[in-house]
Amino acid sequence: MKFDLEYLEKLANIVYENDLSEITLEDEQQAVSFKREKVQQVAPVPMVAPTAITSQVISTPAQKPAEQKQSAQQHKGTPIKAPMVGTFYSSPSPDDPPFVKVGDNIGAGQVVCIIEAMKLMNEIEAEASGKITEICVKNGDSIEFGQVLMYVE
Repeated sequence: MKFDLEYLEKLANIVYENDLSEITLEDEQQAVSFKREKVQQVAPVPMVAPTAITSQVISTPAQKPAEQKQSAQQHKGTPIKAPMVGTFYSSPSPDDPPFVKVGDNIGAGQVVCIIEAMKLMNEIEAEASGKITEICVKNGDSIEFGQVLMYVE
């Protein structure tokens, strides 16, 4: 059997048209093999412009148990902690007075601040009644999950 160029082209077209991965023909004198490697097409991923990310790392030395007790005593009362990451706002708008100030008496369920997370304003309510003894963050501060916002005695 003699393989001419036209015959080989027909075999290559058969492999391509039938989506075959391999075809082999051989006789006593010669052999021809067509292998087709399929290349997976991957959809291009759109590039997103990088944004500036800033962070602030505050390092404090580890406290001894006696210092921790003293620190807890300095912050009299129960902490109100951030339930999410976001931006702390002390009032509903820049022109309005703050929800609470140090010395204010509050009731359970009263809104004490707003945390903006992903363009949503989340009202944070006090879990217990009492007097605000300390506000630990400033208006517009970025806050972390579990960060103490204020103390209620």
